[in-house]
Amino acid sequence: MDDPAQRAAFIRDQLPKEGLFAGHEWRVATEPFSLKKELADELEKLGRVLLQFYRAANLLYRQSTSGKQPDWVADCLDLGKPSEIISRQRNGSFKNNLPAVFRPDILLTEEGWVITELDSVPGGMGLTAWLNHTYSDCGGEVIGGRNGMTDGFASIFENANNVHVVVSEESRTYRPEMKWLCSMLGDRFSVRDSSFTNWSQGDAVYRFFELFDLANVNNSGEIFKAAMSGELLITPPPKAFLEEKMLLAFLWNRNLRNFWQQELGGAFYRHLLAHTPQSWVVNPEPLPPHAAIPGLDLTDWRQLADMSQRERNLVLKISGFSDRAWGARGLYVGSDLSGDEWARAVDRALSEFSQSPWVLQRYHKPRRLSQSWFDFDNNEAKVMDGRVRLCPYYFVTGKGDAATTRLGGILATVCPANKKVIHGMPEAVLTPCAVVNAD
Repeated sequence: MDDPAQRAAFIRDQLPKEGLFAGHEWRVATEPFSLKKELADELEKLGRVLLQFYRAANLLYRQSTSGKQPDWVADCLDLGKPSEIISRQRNGSFKNNLPAVFRPDILLTEEGWVITELDSVPGGMGLTAWLNHTYSDCGGEVIGGRNGMTDGFASIFENANNVHVVVSEESRTYRPEMKWLCSMLGDRFSVRDSSFTNWSQGDAVYRFFELFDLANVNNSGEIFKAAMSGELLITPPPKAFLEEKMLLAFLWNRNLRNFWQQELGGAFYRHLLAHTPQSWVVNPEPLPPHAAIPGLDLTDWRQLADMSQRERNLVLKISGFSDRAWGARGLYVGSDLSGDEWARAVDRALSEFSQSPWVLQRYHKPRRLSQSWFDFDNNEAKVMDGRVRLCPYYFVTGKGDAATTRLGGILATVCPANKKVIHGMPEAVLTPCAVVNAD
């Protein structure tokens, strides 16, 4: 389809009756978001690097609990977690288990691309699968191909009899997209709620619920019990420490440099540092009077509140294990706040350390770019001056050292240029990515 109006109408008409995100809308792109082949190739290879990072982070936690690595690592990662969660994530049944799906959030900046977060319980899988299907049916070629997302999701359950996608009430926004995804994969795949327990030996559960919300997921205890006994396969594993944003701060910690270099290899380690903002764990414990926080020239975290707006090219966000740790609800961009607002955010981060630790990151401003979309109200194609977040979805097959990753697709979220935080919003354009070879 060459006509933008015809293409946009076709895309809109393919939406499932239930929608894909409950109660959420977005602008329809007239074409996929364009990536140069060099960047697309880099993102294809990134999956292998991130899988090794998850392996190393898993080992770091285990060795911290056994005394082979500093105990402060596990102490920080366990902050605010109930004892049953800590006990479960240390259970030998899950010793080497890693997430089978993961998604980095990537910003395109003037200096290059940067990974701001990693998500191992990612929303958007069904949406991205639908976008890949629909834009491919318009005659285009998208990264991952028409079936890259559906095939990728199915591949992680190759040996399971049936797959039960358990979606909690807290994650209900994503239930429609997961229903659509499962409908594409046949009767073997089903979406379940927190009352479901009618699984059989050899079935699998995809955990689409957060570990901080277990009190509201009635079947979570039975699911984990069945997984530990070998009755059920489960992914992602119940390891809250692998869902903490502070892992990227640990990547930057010089005390752990030798560990990362050994477990990642020099090339992967340097690659991640080059594409990850400098990050810190905001810990209120006092420093020795002669010491300073690396990269910030602060001798006390409370001095962070006194920084000028020009110095506050920084982002404060909750590390994890909180209902404020996703959807931009627990995130503050320092340069976008008044002095009083920033001071309150810093005070909150310091006061919550023992229950909900926060991390600080360098803010890398996304560069401006253009994306076409169709305005159905005025029946005309328009071009947005925006900024983009890329979300590549990687699926892991195989076990141990034989595990490999495949890139199923890349979701681009393009927001108007005046928005400081890029996330799904009615003004955003959501579209798959495609490769262009033009300069």
